[in-house]
Amino acid sequence: MAHKLRVGVVGHGWAATAHIPAIQATGLAEVVAVQSNRPLDGAQLRAQYGAPIRPVTRIEDMLADPSIDVLDLTGFPKDHARLSIAAAQANKHILVEKPMALSIDDARAVHAAVKAAGVGYCICFEVRYSNQFRALKSLLDLGLIGRVHLAEVDYYHGVGPWYGQFRWSAKKAESGSSLLSAGCHALDAMLLMMGSESEPVEVTALATSSTSPHFASCDFPTTQVNLVRFADGRIGKSTSCLDALQPYHFRVHVLGSEGSIDGDRFHSEKLAGSVRSRWSQLSCGVVDSGDVKDHPYEAQFGAYFRAILAGDPMPLTGIDDALATHRLLFAADRSAELGRTVKLEELP
Repeated sequence: MAHKLRVGVVGHGWAATAHIPAIQATGLAEVVAVQSNRPLDGAQLRAQYGAPIRPVTRIEDMLADPSIDVLDLTGFPKDHARLSIAAAQANKHILVEKPMALSIDDARAVHAAVKAAGVGYCICFEVRYSNQFRALKSLLDLGLIGRVHLAEVDYYHGVGPWYGQFRWSAKKAESGSSLLSAGCHALDAMLLMMGSESEPVEVTALATSSTSPHFASCDFPTTQVNLVRFADGRIGKSTSCLDALQPYHFRVHVLGSEGSIDGDRFHSEKLAGSVRSRWSQLSCGVVDSGDVKDHPYEAQFGAYFRAILAGDPMPLTGIDDALATHRLLFAADRSAELGRTVKLEELP
C-alpha cells in the first residue's frame, strides 16, 4: 500500500489510551493526531506512545484535514452519533466506541449517513474478536454443538465510584442505561452465539437496582435481565449488571442439539469417545476483565484496517451489525421501562 492509514483520535480519555497502542500495533495504521478539550503536549504524547502525534483542540480541524483517513471516536457516548454523522459527511472512515448512539432515531441516522457516504464503519463490540468468542464461533460453525436453541451471555461488573468512568456513566443523559453503558457487550455476544439464521422478534426485560450506597448516584436501574425470542422460536438471554460486588464475570452458556458450551469448556456428542460427565477444555483464555488495556482491540482494528484497504465492509462489527444489535438494545430498554414485552417491529 502507498501509506499506512492515518488516524485521528477524538478524545484522550481511558479508552483512547488503549486504542492508540492497538492502532499502532496493527502495522496498518498510525495515529497522527489526538483531539482533546484539555490541553495536550506533543512531546508528552510522543513520550507516552513512542511516535509523533499532533495535539488538536478543534474537532472541526480533524474533519477538514484531507490527510486523515479514519476518525476514532473515543469520547462521551452522548456525542457518538453527532460525531459519526459529521465524520461520514467529511468522508472519513469511522471507528467508534460503543454505543453507536443513545436513541434508535440517532442510530438510524448514523446508519443512513454511513451508507450514503460509502465510508467504513467499525463499532467497538470487540468481544467478538476475543480469543474466547473466536473459538466458540468456530465450534458453532463446525457444527460441533448442533443447532443452538438457547444462548445465555451475562455481564456482571461492579461499576462504582472506584471506576474511572463512574463520574459520567452513572447518569442516564451521559450513558443511556445499564445495557448501553456496558452490558451491550453481553447482548451483542449472545446474538453472535445465536447466529444469523433467524432474527430476534421480541424482548421482555426486567430491571432493578442494588440498595448499596456505592451505586446510589446512578439515576437508572443498574441491573437488567433481557429475554429474547427469535423468529424461529429459539431463545436468548442476557443480563447487564453494573452493581455486582464481585470479580468481573462474563458468563457464557450455550445449549445445542449436539452439545453445550460453558465458558471456555464444551461437550460435543459428535466427538467420538466424549462422555457427558466431563467437559472438553478450550485452550483460549476467557473474557475476564473490564479494563480497556485487556480488550482485544488490536485484532479487531487489524481486521478493520484490512477491510478498508481492500474496499470491503467490516466483518462482524460493521455498520449493519451495529444497528442490528442497537435495535435490540433499545427494544430491551423500552421493555424494561414500559413493563411489558416489546416487539422489535414497534421501534421506528
